[in-house]
Amino acid sequence: MNRRWATAALAAVPVVFLGYLFVYPVARILTISGSGGLGEILSDPRIRSAAWFTLWQAAVSTAATILVALPLTAVVSRFRFPGRSIVRAAVTVPFVLPTVVVGVAFLALGVEGGPAAIIAAHVFYNLAIVVRTVGSVWSRIDPGPLESARTLGASRLRAFREVTLPLLRPSLTAAASLVFLFSFTSFGVVLILGGLHYRTIEVEIYQQAVTFLDLPAAGALALAQLVAVALVLFLYSRSQERRAIRFKLVAESAALRRPVGTRQWAIVWSVVAVTLGAQLLPLGVLVTRSLRAGGAGWRYLTDPGASALRPIDAVTNTLLFAAVAGSIALIIGMLSATVVARGTGRISRWFDITLMLPLGTSAVTIGFGFLVALDRPIDLRGTLILVPLAHALVAVPFVVRATLPTLRTIRADLRDAAAVLGASPARVWREVELPIVARAAAVGAGFAAAISIGEFGATAFIVRPGTITVPTLIFRLLGRPGAVTYTAAMALAVVLMVVTAGVVLAVDHVRSDALGDF
Repeated sequence: MNRRWATAALAAVPVVFLGYLFVYPVARILTISGSGGLGEILSDPRIRSAAWFTLWQAAVSTAATILVALPLTAVVSRFRFPGRSIVRAAVTVPFVLPTVVVGVAFLALGVEGGPAAIIAAHVFYNLAIVVRTVGSVWSRIDPGPLESARTLGASRLRAFREVTLPLLRPSLTAAASLVFLFSFTSFGVVLILGGLHYRTIEVEIYQQAVTFLDLPAAGALALAQLVAVALVLFLYSRSQERRAIRFKLVAESAALRRPVGTRQWAIVWSVVAVTLGAQLLPLGVLVTRSLRAGGAGWRYLTDPGASALRPIDAVTNTLLFAAVAGSIALIIGMLSATVVARGTGRISRWFDITLMLPLGTSAVTIGFGFLVALDRPIDLRGTLILVPLAHALVAVPFVVRATLPTLRTIRADLRDAAAVLGASPARVWREVELPIVARAAAVGAGFAAAISIGEFGATAFIVRPGTITVPTLIFRLLGRPGAVTYTAAMALAVVLMVVTAGVVLAVDHVRSDALGDF
């Protein structure tokens, strides 16, 4: 009974946090959308155009990402070659970059804004999802059946289609669902590259609320998007159930083999060079463009009188918010993961699922919910804490996923033995559980900080002049006339890229084997 009371007490803080910052704002959005005539709003030609563009660009982005990623996925999953681990790490870098940096990097290439640029940007930062998700399975498929099929006369294509592909379908479905979801809810990239003519529902929510001050329309769109995202997640879950295939995975070392002959080596290095070259080109051009005009953009950033919105303040705010958001996410995430790890049955499973809901919800919807709901019992909308609270809400699921596998490895008899010896629950946590989970917790906090540094969707709604962050300042600089401010936006994007990469590298340095499911 004491253990149940202790678990309930631990759950109280995450429940209040999630209830006030997620459930209540979503309920307020439902109320607002209900007063705006949902059918009338969704029949507006402008809204229908945005909805159609959202749907088809997400579908095309998903298909393009799968097609572009599969050759590299095959190479890193089936072959052992020098620098393989470096290639896997390098392809992940664009995915952890803030979407604002991705958008600015494509502007640096001189591309015209429009659907092609948006889809290319989505492929750019979603490539790692396919390589990581599909590759984690492909690299552990027993090569024996495939070699047997080849021995019996099947061509390489037929052997792949009839032997390997059925085993990869669940992971391909998972990767495609994630890419579609990220493209469907894309905000920063579309806002920067879409111009005035191309908008996703995410961008339309922002414009209806901030530009047109039409909160009922914004609420209706946020509701429609929530339903669409829930439908995608439901279809994905059903598809995974139907297509699940149980087969024995082998050790990666047993599945990998060195390329044989000049032809295979040429294929491996060609795929690696072309894919990584395309991935690194926008980032390299971004750095080059930031140095144009004799470094005028960098001087603009360091000139205290150049702008009322000083870049140094944006950098300071971003780092401060990242520290606060990381700390809040660590506390809430650790409490939540402890409750899930200690619990059993349906309540524990449903609590775990509920914790993941903010991750599947549009960041713009979260920001809009904060804007319309957090004026009671205390008006938080003009306070400094609002931005890190939004960031922490999005980051908590990452802390949970980072720490939960490790917490589940801690045997209950260790806690029971400490309790029998007179240790309080707090002391049991401090001296038994904390040393075991510390590294995983550090990784979760690091990812939470990285998410905060690059977050743009929710921040665009709730930021104020005194709380401006680097991503929001980059967007504002892009909207100002003049070559100097444009170059300054490029320079600031480079700063954000370096800071984010530094945080991610630090996280990777301390990550443990317990993060296999993260």
